[in-house]
Amino acid sequence: MNMIKTAMLIAGMTALFMGVGFLLGGRAGLMIAFAVAAAMNFVSYWNADKMVLRMHHAREVDEHTAPDTYRLVRDLAARANLPMPRVYIVENDQPNAFATGRNPANAAVAATTGLLRRLTPDEVAGVMAHELAHVENRDTLIMTVTATLAGAISMLGNFAFLFGGSRDSNGNGNPLGFIGVLVAMIVAPFAAMIVQMAISRTREYAADRRGAEICGQPLSLASALAKIAGGHTLNVDAERNPATAHMFIVNPLSGQRMDSLFSTHPDTANRIEALRALAAEAGPVTIRGRSAVPAVGGAPRRKGPWG
Repeated sequence: MNMIKTAMLIAGMTALFMGVGFLLGGRAGLMIAFAVAAAMNFVSYWNADKMVLRMHHAREVDEHTAPDTYRLVRDLAARANLPMPRVYIVENDQPNAFATGRNPANAAVAATTGLLRRLTPDEVAGVMAHELAHVENRDTLIMTVTATLAGAISMLGNFAFLFGGSRDSNGNGNPLGFIGVLVAMIVAPFAAMIVQMAISRTREYAADRRGAEICGQPLSLASALAKIAGGHTLNVDAERNPATAHMFIVNPLSGQRMDSLFSTHPDTANRIEALRALAAEAGPVTIRGRSAVPAVGGAPRRKGPWG
């Protein structure tokens, strides 16, 4: 299903890109836009993960440079029967995390220094398990591709604003070009919102649930979400690249708490409530045939390999 959604998204964004190109430059603009869109689609499939990591100045770590974080991800990946992803740390005080990559074999997970510093080990485990759930569900491909294409559309809007298009080669008014500029300028600010709407918010609920199953402690993930949403600070890289906002576990631009047609994430309070309901369900949480006692009230908590 995600592959179908990805194909539909790529087709829709390509058509939008070409349409704006036609309005800006006629048939020549259409062909140029098609060529650019085709190149962007190719590049985004193979290299969008690297581009996103570069946007946020993420640095790769290993068991020597960040042993605790690396071991935590390794243990969680083993629990989920996933290949070991690459692990990155982003120097940012805002507590947050995201996953990227075209498939589980080429995945990466990233956590900010604010997340690692402000959250407990169990809460960090819940967050990273959530990101691994996105990897397992193959959400990362569509999340990464949308980020790249949204950035391309925003760039097109900036190009239209700078170079115009409202006059023809003789310097006369060009109504079609003027419309193209307006369309591009309107699309640019809302490009991120449009493509993020293509990412179903139900995928966040699914990743929360699966993440809770992987780490074995729904309430630890619930507590982590509350801290992340409540600890919102400025994220300069996210502000510069708003098209990547949907990739984070909580919106890095606003700590968004409201469910709406245009929101990139579900209401954090609703997500926490769903996790509490999961923790309160009768019986232990199942983890791929194994069980773990959820941290409900005074119930004993399963001590994971991270401590």
